[in-house]
Amino acid sequence: MSVEPSERGGKGRRNWGGHLPPRLWIVVGMAAIGAAACGSSSTSGSGGATSTNAANINPTSFNESAVSWLKANVNATGTAPSTPTGTLSLAGSTDVSGMLDPQGEYDTIGYSVLLTMDRTLVGYPPSSNFNTATSVVDDAASNYTVSNGGKTYTFTLRSGLRWAVTDPSTGQAVAPDDGTPVTSQDFELGLERECDPSLSAYGNPSYYTSTIAGYASFCSGFEALPGTATPAQRAAYISANPISGLSTPDSQTLVINLTSPAVDFPNIMSMFFAAAAPPTSLTYTPLTAGNPIWSDGPYEVQSYVPGQTLVLVPNPYWGATSGSNTTATSWSLDPNRHRYVSEIKIDETLGSDAAADEVQQEIQAGTLDLEWNTTVPASSLPSLANYSNPLFGSFPSPGITNPYLVFNLQAATPLQNVKVRQALEYAINKVALTKIYGGTNFNVPLNQVFGPGAQGYVAGYNPYATTNNEGDAATCKSMLKAAGYPNGFTITDAYRTDGNHPAIFEEVQKDFGACGVTVNGKGISQGYYTSSGILQTTASALASAGWDITEPGWVPDWYGPASARSILPDLFGSSNFPGTNWGDFSNSNVDSLITKAETATTLSAATSYWQQANKAVMEQAPFIPFMGQLTNLMHASSVHNAIYNPFSAQYNLADIWVS
Repeated sequence: MSVEPSERGGKGRRNWGGHLPPRLWIVVGMAAIGAAACGSSSTSGSGGATSTNAANINPTSFNESAVSWLKANVNATGTAPSTPTGTLSLAGSTDVSGMLDPQGEYDTIGYSVLLTMDRTLVGYPPSSNFNTATSVVDDAASNYTVSNGGKTYTFTLRSGLRWAVTDPSTGQAVAPDDGTPVTSQDFELGLERECDPSLSAYGNPSYYTSTIAGYASFCSGFEALPGTATPAQRAAYISANPISGLSTPDSQTLVINLTSPAVDFPNIMSMFFAAAAPPTSLTYTPLTAGNPIWSDGPYEVQSYVPGQTLVLVPNPYWGATSGSNTTATSWSLDPNRHRYVSEIKIDETLGSDAAADEVQQEIQAGTLDLEWNTTVPASSLPSLANYSNPLFGSFPSPGITNPYLVFNLQAATPLQNVKVRQALEYAINKVALTKIYGGTNFNVPLNQVFGPGAQGYVAGYNPYATTNNEGDAATCKSMLKAAGYPNGFTITDAYRTDGNHPAIFEEVQKDFGACGVTVNGKGISQGYYTSSGILQTTASALASAGWDITEPGWVPDWYGPASARSILPDLFGSSNFPGTNWGDFSNSNVDSLITKAETATTLSAATSYWQQANKAVMEQAPFIPFMGQLTNLMHASSVHNAIYNPFSAQYNLADIWVS
């Protein structure tokens, strides 16, 4: 299995340079539901479009009562240890992307680790009930209030939070911040660091520039500093340019003023970009190997050799207002995290081509506990589809669209004609595409921007319906003829040459060919999401980029009832070109609906606007949705209390105990 690329949410950056777009799963691959083309062992997986796994794909009722196999997979048998005990082992083929700096860590494996180390003011509780697991709760803040018509958020920190700061090469404590209190000023500093010129390209400042008063002007100036700026110059910029929307009346209180109401602001603040940073973080150049690594969560770094190994051990200050704490829980100071194991050890050295199969074999043999950056190989899925193996779990990611087809709207082709694009919406056999990823037991055909369970989804809405989602070449041909192309035309598809993507290209080529449209391939072996691939920074460059269609992937930054901001604007907002609006779609009605949704004062009003935006996008047909997917994971029989975390696409490491 080659791990698939796909992209996970977040607004497109303004300064792309040659870096990867935000929340890339290029080497992480947790969204890759398999890798080799195969069908499910069930009837639905090999033929029809109806999934037998509907509760998993639409997570409105994903819990232990509704999903028969889930309790056995969680495996909360036995008694949780009162003190950290045993080693939890993971293995894979890649490293985290941001050196474990919370303002720069934007991939799923990084999130898995940060969940054990870093606190945000608000977060999500560990739960096997998907609705509970995606509902915002207090975290480092004991409470928060909303006032001023939804534009002022006041967070009160829990007392007793303390920093652990370690040298990743030795595991030794680093003064002067080690053991000191975490303050509201530290959370303010975390938000300021998000715009650091070394970090902003790795994080996602635009969630905050679009909401917090004064943040946009602060960020544009900070990002404009050269990458060679010294730590002292960066600190001086922060000191001289206070953000008007942030204030700290005392060490336990952070007040944030917004430019307009945002019902999803708690979700935005739950991202690790808004985590705290200790004062001496300003004395280091971010993303420099060997920098001290800080923690205010249950674990700290004992050793970290990038690309080799990462070892986490209990943070002695977690749960201790003074002195140290050796217990596995701290309900008063951290109700959302625990630390049942005494060591989390991650091996990053497996060969990428064989990593998924090797990890699968080791887990089944009991010599490894969890996957690190891989998922269950597609070759194993048919035998697991009946869920008789309690070590296997298949988990929802509502809002994922991976892959999907984008039209280049700047190239001088017939695709600039909306009627042509609407015709091609009928061409694709989506069931055939799901087979490439393991069949409809693990994938669901999508026919709109949002998938089932995501905010903005419209039940029953399918503007380009075909029988069983298997395509309709006759309707496609007829509409192309009416649009002035009775003999079709020729276009170029820029496709990835790894993983499943050649098979995706071949299916698109076949389906468009049945409509009379010839598709030539342009394979991209490296840098698909960069300027070497599909990324272009100007409309004129996109017009001459040499591709007319392409198939990227997308996964939202958060889930739950207010998730749409991390999906639709990124893909179809005019301001996200250059960025993740790959084909430069621009529509004033869509942009207006995005603004109304993002500034709505109630969740119901925001959802209504997102649904309208969903339909407005589909009417213009700037893309063809293919499918949503489940995340397929295995754990060893020795793993207990394996609670899936949707945001890291992994089991919660801090909640596991081992036998």
